[in-house]
Amino acid sequence: MEVTVVSTLTEILAHIIENYNQKDILRAKSGGVYVSMSVDEFRRNIQDLAFGLMESGFSRGDRLVIVSPSRPEWLLADFAALSLGGVTVPVYPTLSAEQIRYIIQDCGGKIVLCADRDILEKIQTDGDPASSPLRIFLFDTKTEEKSMSIQSLMEKGRASEKNSDGAFLHLLESVSPSDLATIIYTSGTTGIPKGVMLSHNNLVSNVRVLAEIQDLRQGDAILSFLPLSHVLERTATYAFLFVGSSINFAESVETLGENMIEVRPHIMVSVPRVFEKIYARVIDSVREGSSLKKKLFFWALGLGHKVSKLEKAGETIPAVLRVKHGLARKLVYSKITAKTGGRVRFFVSGGAPLNPDIAEFFYALGILILEGYGLTETSPVIACNTHDALKFGTVGKPVPGVEVQIAGDGEILVKGPNVMMGYYGKTKETEEVMENGWLKTGDIGFLDEEGYLVITDRKKDIIITAGGKNIAPQPIENLIKSSPYISNAVIVGGSRKYISALIVPDFERMEDYVKKQGMVFADRGELVRDEKIRTFLMAEIARMTPHLSPFEQVKKIALLDRDFMEENDELTPTLKVKRNIVENRYKELIDRLY
Repeated sequence: MEVTVVSTLTEILAHIIENYNQKDILRAKSGGVYVSMSVDEFRRNIQDLAFGLMESGFSRGDRLVIVSPSRPEWLLADFAALSLGGVTVPVYPTLSAEQIRYIIQDCGGKIVLCADRDILEKIQTDGDPASSPLRIFLFDTKTEEKSMSIQSLMEKGRASEKNSDGAFLHLLESVSPSDLATIIYTSGTTGIPKGVMLSHNNLVSNVRVLAEIQDLRQGDAILSFLPLSHVLERTATYAFLFVGSSINFAESVETLGENMIEVRPHIMVSVPRVFEKIYARVIDSVREGSSLKKKLFFWALGLGHKVSKLEKAGETIPAVLRVKHGLARKLVYSKITAKTGGRVRFFVSGGAPLNPDIAEFFYALGILILEGYGLTETSPVIACNTHDALKFGTVGKPVPGVEVQIAGDGEILVKGPNVMMGYYGKTKETEEVMENGWLKTGDIGFLDEEGYLVITDRKKDIIITAGGKNIAPQPIENLIKSSPYISNAVIVGGSRKYISALIVPDFERMEDYVKKQGMVFADRGELVRDEKIRTFLMAEIARMTPHLSPFEQVKKIALLDRDFMEENDELTPTLKVKRNIVENRYKELIDRLY
């Protein structure tokens, strides 16, 4: 599509204000129902909040720290800070108190906006807000905390003599493309988090590209599920707002299915874990159904694969196949797509590799998942699949304006306007990842014969066995997780004779299995210690990985009685496993495997 030329995030805001008048630019649940915010209310709220921040001493270059789950106020605060030439520092509210305080101190936070009293207590070392040199305001407050509410800030801004439409538009125009817009701290699978500095130009270059190459439309309903602290969700949200879409905030991970039906989204950005769980539920439902239901489903799935193969090849679909496919859509596909709201045009998957079999499965059912690739350091999109250039098992072609090279050791190198300004306060670390304008991504991959980028693994995650074999764990883990009986897997075996795996069973499926086998267990701990269960899951792993080389085959497994958890510091906020933490935590168990 033809894209309006903008060079700053504040120009995107001005573009929204000038060109759209929809009544529901933002929607969120309140009192059990979705409540809308119009473009006019959106502008007025941002304007009032900007002048409220100004009255509280916030000025150009100052850091506004946001510690909150995604919600309309998150975006209002972000745009308000940017309007003043300020810098937004997003922080995952799920981080520990120590991590949150480190980020606030490291970035030099001036004002902190946090969701509620619970997060406030993480920030305050002594529990007394008045004793802090920081100005802290809450999105959700009790009556006695009114002076600390974001509403009080907005009221202050509304009453400011400086607050006028003309003065606000002048603020928007005073921001430059080279100005620092945000410092985003990496989720830190290892070591101390680093603050990635992104300019307005870094982010806007990505927004323009997404609006140009993806099928984004005015009036689209977007279900916002990932946290806005995640650079993918944030940049995508800027792009959606830029084209005039409506952002609908999901309440939580637990209510995602319900919110899909309520919002009926056209697009949703997500991570592979969500698609894996949906896939598992669909397969479970089919397997538990009647013989007729199973036959009907796999008949329809087979037709879907035939049609999608012809469509991707640009070939004509025979009339008979088209009729059968229409019947399959009515009898089977529609019942599955109805659970997504019934009008999804496509999903976006990022943050980790998506199993291509799962992507093809959904595509055969009429649900398109476009996988992409990027880093916080690249604002984030480096490559992505599109409707016009789609290839499963890849993360698409590099986006316009972004160059990709493969180093001699297979590391992916990137150059473009989206590449970060550097790590805040860390010159040495910046120099380590930048070389002659090229960013070293830390990922291993290759460009195939058609120019599609394929990611094989993280450079630091590559396992080197005692025999000198280099093994990429992620593809093996994805294959293993294809089993309906396995929820999660972590491959281990560095400097060992062979690789093994930590396995988290899918306990719902396993409990059904053990009942059918006439087995009884007191609890999950007893279940994972049973040798028959271990043998069964080893057979499942062998079934999922028949084509792997002998040195890539899992030789032994240890079963865990719970999944990895973010609150235990085993997962990043984007649900990636912290391998070093997990391996250290289960070191004794792993050692027993060898």
